[in-house]
Amino acid sequence: MCGRYAASRRPEDLAGLFEVEKWDPEETLAPDWNVAPTKDVYGILERPVKDAPDPRPVRQMRALKWGLVPSWAKSPEGGARMINARAETIHEKPSFRKPFVSRRCILPADGYYEWVTGAGERELEVEGRKKRPRKQPYFVTPADGSVFAMAGLYEFWRDRTLPDDHPRAWWVTCSVITTEAEKGPLGVSPEEGPRSLSDIHPRMPLMLTPDRWDTWLDPSKTDLDELRTMLEPPPEGLMRAYAVTTAVSNVRNNGPELVEELAAPEEGTLF
Repeated sequence: MCGRYAASRRPEDLAGLFEVEKWDPEETLAPDWNVAPTKDVYGILERPVKDAPDPRPVRQMRALKWGLVPSWAKSPEGGARMINARAETIHEKPSFRKPFVSRRCILPADGYYEWVTGAGERELEVEGRKKRPRKQPYFVTPADGSVFAMAGLYEFWRDRTLPDDHPRAWWVTCSVITTEAEKGPLGVSPEEGPRSLSDIHPRMPLMLTPDRWDTWLDPSKTDLDELRTMLEPPPEGLMRAYAVTTAVSNVRNNGPELVEELAAPEEGTLF
C-alpha cells in the first residue's frame, strides 16, 4: 500500500513538467514531506473547464483530497480508507470502476514512505524486559531524482447538506493505484537493509513513465481492455530506497530532514 508520501516540488515546476494549461494559484499547497490521508495534494488531470465555451478537455492541476469518496456515498467518512486502489481489481470494484474509465489522474510525488515489517515485529530483550522495536521507515524515490508520477483516480462527491453555491458543496477526492512491488535487487547488502522493494512491502504505487502520461490522462480512452494494459508496472531498476528517520512516523513532523538518507537504520529498529 501507499499510506504516506512526500511532495515538495513547486507548483510552477509541476505545471511546466506536465504541460498544464490551467492552474488556479489560489489552490497553491505548501511543500509537504509527510503527506498523509485526507490531506490536500496536487493532481494532474484532463477534463473540460466548467462553464467554458470550448468543450475540449484541458490539462489542469487541481488540489484534491487524498482518500476517494465515491459519488454515490452518503457521507465522506469512508474516504480515509480509500487511499489506494489495487491495479489488479480496479476494473471490478464499484468505488473505482467508473473513475478508472473516465477520471484518471497523475499524483506527483518526490517518493513514498514504507515501514519494514516482518523482522521488525520481533520483540527485544532490553534490561530484562521485552520491548517491541520501532519499525524502520524507508523512502522510495526515482533513482535519477525525477518526479514520481503516481497513477491515480479522482472522483466528485456532492455534500447534500450544503447549498449549491457553498464553496465546500463539492469534494474532489483521489486514490493512488498500487501494484506489486519490484522484486529486483536494490544494490545493497543484507546488512545495509532490504534487498528489493518487495522486502520492504509487497505493494507499491504504480509509477507512470513520461511516455505514458498523455495516454493515461486522455479521457477519450475508455476501452477497458486498452486501459488495463496501462496498468503494467514500469521496468525494474528505476527506483532506489534508503532508510530515513523514524520521525516521519509521526504525521505532525514535517520538513526536508524527513527524506535525508541515513547511513544505517536508527538504533532500536530492526530489519
